[in-house]
Amino acid sequence: MTERTPIPRDPQNDYTPEMAERRAEFLRERTGVALDHVRKASFDPGVLPGNIENFFGVAQVPIGLAGPLRVNGEHATGDIYVPLATTEGTLVASYSRGMRVLSECGGVTATVVKRSMQRAPVFMFRTAREARDFGEWLVANYDGARAAAESTTRVGKLVEIEQYALGNLLHLRFNYTTGDAAGQNMTGKATFAACEWIRSTHPMHPKYMLSGSIDTDKKHSAINTLRTRGRRVVAEAVIRSEVLERLMRVDTKTLFRARQISNAGSLMAGSAYNGPHAANGIAAMFIATGQDVANVAESHAGITYAQLLDNGDYYWSVTLTSLIVASYGGGTGLPTQRECLELMGCYGLGKADRLAEIVAATVLAGDVSLGSAVLAGDWVTSHERLGRNRP
Repeated sequence: MTERTPIPRDPQNDYTPEMAERRAEFLRERTGVALDHVRKASFDPGVLPGNIENFFGVAQVPIGLAGPLRVNGEHATGDIYVPLATTEGTLVASYSRGMRVLSECGGVTATVVKRSMQRAPVFMFRTAREARDFGEWLVANYDGARAAAESTTRVGKLVEIEQYALGNLLHLRFNYTTGDAAGQNMTGKATFAACEWIRSTHPMHPKYMLSGSIDTDKKHSAINTLRTRGRRVVAEAVIRSEVLERLMRVDTKTLFRARQISNAGSLMAGSAYNGPHAANGIAAMFIATGQDVANVAESHAGITYAQLLDNGDYYWSVTLTSLIVASYGGGTGLPTQRECLELMGCYGLGKADRLAEIVAATVLAGDVSLGSAVLAGDWVTSHERLGRNRP
């Protein structure tokens, strides 16, 4: 075995331009790659503690502007321009096209239906009856568990503890509201405090694991589709037949027939989302605005529901059941990410619901555009024209 060469670090102050340059030079010496672009950050590394370790540069993802998108939300209203960070040609143009259709039809109505972030511990017993009796004790002692959990956070509120029995185990889902933070770390800390209180207070002092995996952190799951994780948001619009045919060259009857066929295909495949492509817009917005991009695994899940109305217009809705967004904390305060949030009026306290409404409305716009493009024959030709980056 060769001797291990550790990455350069300064235990006193590792977030300096000098340490970033030292690590970049360390890589150049070992790989021969100069990192001329990666090294060029526009901000002081001193803002990065809590966001990254061993910092040596930046990944400069291009950001395109889509819009305007007219949003008729309870928190987001008016014509909004949406920054999308992506390397996929046609994406920004496609979302802008869908936004034009929706805006000409009066905009997107967006509604935050529910807020809920989980940590899901599991308690272990000798028998199923002991687990059942523990569950009854927990119901009677809910206030004590809630007080222990909420003692760890200023904004987190425990609203419910679900119970799911399995053999001699009792799986729990602690459900919280988390203000304008995504809340995974917040709920983990709060639930740990509650579980320690439970373990010390219950006569049997039961053993537990802090996560029994039914919170499905950064993984899609059916339970979150039903019960919500993050924010449950509905974006809906009535698309006028005349506008759709003029801008998309598709009539609403053809669109509705295609929706029925696509629903059957999604059901057969077991898809997490039965619309065209929620993940595209969500990922591009997450990268631009400093969200935890791994949460796309959960956030893209949802259900498209449509109706062909009696007058020939088309009702189209997208329900995102597990949208995890933050307007404060995490990566949202980093310089470029904060600027993108500020473009939409979504940075800071009290703005997470606004951001959730805009994300859902953007997903609907992308689905309108792609769904229509497939039917009109524009899908392949647009990628040939805008999406091929040949040397």
